[in-house]
Amino acid sequence: MKKLLDHQILNLGHYETVVQERIAYLEKEQFTTRLWRKDASLWKKDSKNQEIIRNGLGWLDVVGKMEKNLSDLSKFTTELITTGFQHVVHMGMGGSSLAPLVFQRTFVQTENGLPLTVLDTTDPATILKIERAIPISEALFIVVSKSGTTAEDIAFGDYFYAKVKALKGHRAGGNFVAITDPGTPLVRLAQERGFRRVFLNFNDIVGRYSALSYFGLIPAALMGIDVPELLARALRMKNACTPSVPVKENPGVILGAAIGELARRGRDKVTFLISESIATIGLWLEQLLAESTGKEGIGILPIADEPLGTLSSYGKDRLFVYIRLKEEADPDLERFIATLKKDGQPVITILMDDRLDLGQEFFRWEMATATAGAILGINPFDQPNVQESKNNTNRLLEKARKGEKLSEASPTLSEGPLRFYGTERAKSAVEYLKVFLNQARPGDYLSLQAYLSETPAIDQALRSIRQRLRDSLHLAITLGYGPRFLHSTGQFHKGGPNTGLFLQLTADEVEDAPIPGVPYTFSMFKHAQALGDFEALHKYGRRVMRIHLGPNVTVGLAALSQTMESTLGSISK
Repeated sequence: MKKLLDHQILNLGHYETVVQERIAYLEKEQFTTRLWRKDASLWKKDSKNQEIIRNGLGWLDVVGKMEKNLSDLSKFTTELITTGFQHVVHMGMGGSSLAPLVFQRTFVQTENGLPLTVLDTTDPATILKIERAIPISEALFIVVSKSGTTAEDIAFGDYFYAKVKALKGHRAGGNFVAITDPGTPLVRLAQERGFRRVFLNFNDIVGRYSALSYFGLIPAALMGIDVPELLARALRMKNACTPSVPVKENPGVILGAAIGELARRGRDKVTFLISESIATIGLWLEQLLAESTGKEGIGILPIADEPLGTLSSYGKDRLFVYIRLKEEADPDLERFIATLKKDGQPVITILMDDRLDLGQEFFRWEMATATAGAILGINPFDQPNVQESKNNTNRLLEKARKGEKLSEASPTLSEGPLRFYGTERAKSAVEYLKVFLNQARPGDYLSLQAYLSETPAIDQALRSIRQRLRDSLHLAITLGYGPRFLHSTGQFHKGGPNTGLFLQLTADEVEDAPIPGVPYTFSMFKHAQALGDFEALHKYGRRVMRIHLGPNVTVGLAALSQTMESTLGSISK
C-alpha cells in the first residue's frame, strides 16, 4: 500500500486542510465499506437513481472475473494467429473504444499478437484509409456495443461485413466478433451472420468503467499485451482500495477526495500533464470524468493534451495532474511542474513504473471518479444528456431515409472559404468571432469541436489555434474530434455547468463511403451528428457557433487561423 501512496503525491497548497477534512469525513461515514457493499445512497436517495447506480458498480469485481477468463483469451488469440489473421479492427464508440485506443497508441504489437486499428469515427476518409491499409479477407473485425444498438458501431459492422462478404461469400461471418451485453440485438445479428465468436460482457458495468472487462482486454490480448500482468497491477490497486485499508491510505479514495473537494471550491478543471508515450490515457480520462460528473449543472471538466503554457496562461480554476512514466524523463515538463508548485497551484503527481501500470491506473481513476461523484452529489453511472444528440441525429437521418436532404439554416456570414452559423450578427469574420469570444467570463472554457479527419497536419493546426486561444483568453480550451467526443465530454457540455463556449468546425468531404442498407452515407451521418449536437447545445442555452471550412480543410484552417489571430489581437488591445 505504501508504494502506491509513494507513487501518488498531493501538493495542494492551501487546499490541503480541506481535503484532509474531507478524507476524515469519508472515514467517519464508512465510505469505502459502503461503496464495496454497493450502497447506492452514497450518491443518491431516490429509488430510480439508486437502481441505475447498483447496476453500474460491476467494475469493482471485474478484475477477478476477467482473471478467470485469461486462458480463454489466450486460446482465442492463438487460434486467430494460427488461422492466418493478419490484422484486428476494433469498431466502437466511447467507452467501448477508448481503452483499446489507449492500448493501440501506447503499446507496440508483439510477435505473439496482431496489429490493432481502432475505428471510432464516422469520418469517411478515415474509414476508407483503414479499408485500403488492411488485408480485408485476413482481418478480424470486432463490433463492440454495450447496448447492441449503437448506430455508429452497427454501421461500421455493416460496412465491413459487406466488404468481406464480397470476397468470401457465406464465410464472411468468420471474420467477425461481437462484444456486447447479453440479449442485445447485436447478439442476434452475430448469430444470423455466423460471427466467429460473441463475447458477452458484464451488464452491470457502464461503458466508461469497462476498460478492465472484455471491452478493453480482448483487443489488448490480441495485440500480445501481457494481460495477466495488466490485471495483476489492477488487482494490486483494487486491494489498496478495499475497506480493510483506512481511507487516509486508500489511493483511489484520496485522489477522488482531492478532485471532488477542489471542484467544489472552484478548481473544477482537471488539467492532465502526461508523459508523451502514454498521453492517450488522457482521452480515456476525459470520458471517465466528464461523462460521470457533468450533470445537474455541475461537474469536473478534464483538460487533456493541452500544450504547455506559462503561469499567466492559466486561471485559478485548475487542478493539475501530472502522470509520469518512470522511464520517460521530460526536463521541460519537470521544470513546469516545479513552477506550478512554487506558484501555489495544486498539483497531483502519479508515477507509473511502466506501461503495464495502466491496469492499476484504470482502477485508481474509476475509484476516484466514483468518490468525486459522491462528494458532488451526482450519479456518476448515468449519462442523461448523451441520448439527446443521438435523437436529433436520428431525426435528421430519418429525412434522408425518405429521400429528403439534411436541412440546416443558412449561414449568417460568409467570408473567403469560411461560412459562419450562429446567432451573432456582424459585417466581417473578425467582428463575428470577436462578438462570440467576448461572451467569455472568468472560469469559462472554450470547446473546439472538430468534425474533421484526425490527421497530423489538421491536429497541428488545431493545436496552434487552441494554444493561441488559451494564451489570449486565459481560459481552459478543450479539443475533441467528432463524433468521438459526443460519447465522452458531450455529456458535460450539455449536462454540466453553463460555462462553455462551443466552436464547431465542419468541412466538405473529399471522399465518401456508403452505408449498406440505408440511403445515406458516412458523410451524411457525420454531418447529421454535428447538426444534431448543435441543436442540443442550443436547446440548453449554450453559447455555440459553427464554422464551415469549405472543400479544402487546409485552406479553411489557414483562413480561420488568420482570422482568429486578428480577432484575438483586437480583443487584447
